[in-house]
Amino acid sequence: MAKIETANIRNIALLGHGGSGKTSLAEAMLYASGAIDRLGKTTDGNTACDYDPEEIKRGFSLSAAVAPVMWRNCKINVLDTPGYLDFVGEVKQAVRVSGSAVILVDAKSGVEVGTELSWNTASEAGVPRMFFINKYDDNEADFDKVFNQLKDQFGASVCPVTVPVKQGKDIVLVDLIEMKAFKYDAKGKATEVPMDAQLTSAAESHKGDFNDAIAMVNEEIMEKVLMEEEITREEAAKAMHDGIVDGTIVPVYCGSSVTLAGVTALLDAAVDSFPKFTSRKEEVLADGSACAISETGPASIFVFKTVADPFVGKMSFFKVMNGTLRKDMTLKNLSTDSVEKMAHIYVIRGKVQTEVDELACGDIGMIAKLANTNTNNTLRESGSGEYAPVSYPVPYYTQAIVPETAKDEGKISQSMARLVEEDQTLRYETDPETKQMVVSGLGDMHLAVLCAKLKSRYGVSIRLETPKIPYREKITKSVDIHARHKKQNGGSGQFGDVWIRFSPGEEPGLTFTVSVVGGVVPKNFNPAVEKGLLEGMQKGIAGFPMTFLAADLHDGSYHPVDSDEISFKTAAIMAYKQCLEQAGPVLLEPVGDLDITIPDSLVGSVMGDLNKRRGSIMGQDSVPGRKGYTVIHAVAPKSELQDYPIALRAMSQGRGSFEFKVTDYNQVPSNIAQKIVEDYKKSQEA
Repeated sequence: MAKIETANIRNIALLGHGGSGKTSLAEAMLYASGAIDRLGKTTDGNTACDYDPEEIKRGFSLSAAVAPVMWRNCKINVLDTPGYLDFVGEVKQAVRVSGSAVILVDAKSGVEVGTELSWNTASEAGVPRMFFINKYDDNEADFDKVFNQLKDQFGASVCPVTVPVKQGKDIVLVDLIEMKAFKYDAKGKATEVPMDAQLTSAAESHKGDFNDAIAMVNEEIMEKVLMEEEITREEAAKAMHDGIVDGTIVPVYCGSSVTLAGVTALLDAAVDSFPKFTSRKEEVLADGSACAISETGPASIFVFKTVADPFVGKMSFFKVMNGTLRKDMTLKNLSTDSVEKMAHIYVIRGKVQTEVDELACGDIGMIAKLANTNTNNTLRESGSGEYAPVSYPVPYYTQAIVPETAKDEGKISQSMARLVEEDQTLRYETDPETKQMVVSGLGDMHLAVLCAKLKSRYGVSIRLETPKIPYREKITKSVDIHARHKKQNGGSGQFGDVWIRFSPGEEPGLTFTVSVVGGVVPKNFNPAVEKGLLEGMQKGIAGFPMTFLAADLHDGSYHPVDSDEISFKTAAIMAYKQCLEQAGPVLLEPVGDLDITIPDSLVGSVMGDLNKRRGSIMGQDSVPGRKGYTVIHAVAPKSELQDYPIALRAMSQGRGSFEFKVTDYNQVPSNIAQKIVEDYKKSQEA
């Protein structure tokens, strides 16, 4: 494959609500351009981008896929992304390396939650946006309704470029730049048709919106619009390009990925108007500074995605950020300080890999088996400066992992490590307090897919259950306890006798002091007493670790022959158990700061739900840069937030987000504590 120059490369991320047809549009682009000879369908599980067994089984995208399309000597790297909110990390990866974002909107359903979220994602990344109103072959499709929704929601910069008109079974699209009409055959080929009265009327109804949008780009066009002079195709196309790049124009295209109407028009727009990689001139670095983009400078790449393939090995997807990447080059990984050889470079179309000798600045490719390279790493031929990483949401939906068999348990850690390396929105650890293996993701679907991948890729079967809360215990009263351990079985026996004054401590853990006088307990037994107390504190009255405990050894006795360290350790444990019965132990639960970002209209509902979760509202603020959103500051117990990622998503239709961090431990209300203690005692009896 010949090298494609930077000027002829476009990187486009397809975003949108789930079911808006992103994968179908990518498939239509491939088919219309001749890259594939058969038009696949998501329902049949035979599309180029949804090739993973889980995607085929579920019927929707789970990960971002790259589909290069050659059109008019230009390479368009189409990045198909999932619409399901649990896989937003994949969306962020694609947007990070794209030059523009095409947001798909259902011609019948109109603006949905996913439309708004896609707009926000692209805006936060500083990526130019455009809309494609898809599924216009639907009998209930309504372009005018959807366009007005887009304009009301996203502002006057929304600009119609193609206007659809149904004529029988055909969809005719009027190009407002050229004021010409086209219809499309089954292979997406456009044929010009005469502008009749119906087509002219449809075009004129939106021509004013188009002229108003391009008039904002430069004064010459504005003057022509005001003077009602004709604007040439070249002037309009250039204004579209400049407006898209600087964000003053958000073009709206229309068509159908099923009938292929408007697909080649979108490809033409990508070649003529969508930004090149060098249009932005600079690339942001991790420290917030910027570096110039040079097509001829030293090669550098940014790894935006990793796939753990059980057959190929680790697959590192990258974008060439500077210079030209050539086969057998050696680059230094600035993130891991290791050196990697680019032995084999591939371009990917779904699961099809094609080896190439080089890739130009701005292009996207894949390298297999880079041992010390992971997602978000920067590799350079020379120079310094890591590129700004993909920013992922923090996973808060946590479940405990229970292996089905002992064989599965032995393979979990290694298998999970590979999947966590692939998916940066997963977290896996063994909780140091509950000793459970736990995994955190963005939602129940996210973790369900994880379980399926463990089974299909690595043969590991697990089930998920609600994780234990790492409660703690403390005493509330001061008590003086006498405990004696005496054992005689013939010969030397065991003898340990202690008086320990227990009281609530000021510091976490155990505060152990000795105030023995007169040598009634020899000093060499003091460490054994402390060790016994520390061992006992692993479990309180409800089976949770004891904390904030002060213990003063102030009296006791010993036997010159029978006393030893084990005897005094045992006596200390006996004293601790008596303390649990007399010192009024209570349960402590982890609580933390909770910041919830939601639309203003949902503030009341969210606050009401927080009250039911024993949350305390601490205040609220407006969100800088997000008009119509409020952040609620609260303090809430961790036990009440285990299902909160799912609950908040349901309440806000996916618009809400939150951050939570455990900051303290508070006493559990007595009615809840009583049930926890009862459950523990039943488990001990079972």
